[in-house]
Amino acid sequence: MIFVTRKTHFSAAHRLYNPTFSDERNEDVFDKCNNFWGHGHNYVLEVTVKGLPDPDTGYVIDLKKLKALLEEVIIDKVDHRHLNFDVDFLQGVIPTVENLCVAFWQQVEHRLPSGELHCIRVFESESNSAEYFGAPVSVPRYPATHAYNLQEAV
Repeated sequence: MIFVTRKTHFSAAHRLYNPTFSDERNEDVFDKCNNFWGHGHNYVLEVTVKGLPDPDTGYVIDLKKLKALLEEVIIDKVDHRHLNFDVDFLQGVIPTVENLCVAFWQQVEHRLPSGELHCIRVFESESNSAEYFGAPVSVPRYPATHAYNLQEAV
C-alpha cells in the first residue's frame, strides 16, 4: 500500500460556541475561542490517499486532480470565510479542528478519482492539529442562527 499526501492552506475565521451552553459555560469551555466576533487562523490541510499505483502511470492518484478537487470542494468554500456563517457544509457545526476533519472527509471521500481516502489532518496552528481516518462519528448540528445573538452586540 502506498500513501500519497497533498498539503494545502486556507485562512478563515470562526467562533467556538455551543448554543446549548450558558454564556458562562461557553466562556469556561472555549475561552478566547468564544470571542463574540470570532477570530482567525491560517489553517493547513493535509489529505492522504492510499492505494496501489496504477501500472500505466505509477500514480495512486494524480496529484493535479487531487489539488483541483480540494480547491473545488473545500478551499474555494472556506478560504477567507467565516466558518460559522459562510460555509454551507459547516452550517450549525461547532468548527473545531476535530469537526473540520470530519466535514472535510465528507466533502472529499466519494469524489476521489482513484485511491481511497486514508486521512484528513487539519492544523489550526503550528502547535494544534487533529486527524481523522474515517471511523463513524456523529457531529452534532445546531441551528446556525444561535452562533451569534446580535442583540448582545448592541
